[in-house]
Amino acid sequence: MLIGVISDTHGLLRTEAVEALQGSDLILHAGDIGPAAILDQLKNIAPVKAIRGNVDVEAWARRLPATRTVMAGDLQIYLIHDVKQLGRTPDVHVIVSGHSHKPTVVWRDGVLFLNPGSAGRRRFKLPVTIARIRVSGRTLEPEIVTLCD
Repeated sequence: MLIGVISDTHGLLRTEAVEALQGSDLILHAGDIGPAAILDQLKNIAPVKAIRGNVDVEAWARRLPATRTVMAGDLQIYLIHDVKQLGRTPDVHVIVSGHSHKPTVVWRDGVLFLNPGSAGRRRFKLPVTIARIRVSGRTLEPEIVTLCD
């Protein structure tokens, strides 16, 4: 299974992001989406599970959960926009967050903490990125994909 992970599009779904997400079996969006059309475009690639971010305040976005747990095969994945809001670590295999725009892959106590970075407009000098997770049973191979430096 291939899981595409994207965050902080802020209304911009780059062609490079669409290309990098091709072949995904599932796409996770960790918030700060922009208009609902972004999710519609992603749904043309694969099923999408999304949460709202701090700038997702329109009526359609308020219907999205602030956090959610997603099953991907045998894995439980927890989505939260700002990992600093996490509190106690849920009993899951992966925690996906966004908000900081900083791509991060960290393993803590057997849990993968993944921030795909920002796929929207560049912020500061950070790269524009998405992430992918290759899943085989309970084996995870995360990677950050740089769309533009």
